[in-house]
Amino acid sequence: MHGESPEVYLTEKEFCLKHNVSPRTAQRWRVTGDGPKWVRLGLRQVRYRVSDCEAWAASRTFDSRAAEIAKQLAA
Repeated sequence: MHGESPEVYLTEKEFCLKHNVSPRTAQRWRVTGDGPKWVRLGLRQVRYRVSDCEAWAASRTFDSRAAEIAKQLAA
């Protein structure tokens, strides 16, 4: 692990600002599993790893609406 840069974590507020979603949406996604993976660091401390957020956004990136629909139908 030497030489690796440390993982960066976002608070819920930072995540919401970066991805333009409301805190309530982020909370709902944590229940439904629709959003990125998240980490609970304490009773009221939810964090999002930047790498998980980027992977989640990449999985939701499409060349066209048809490609998005095709992925939905394949699932």
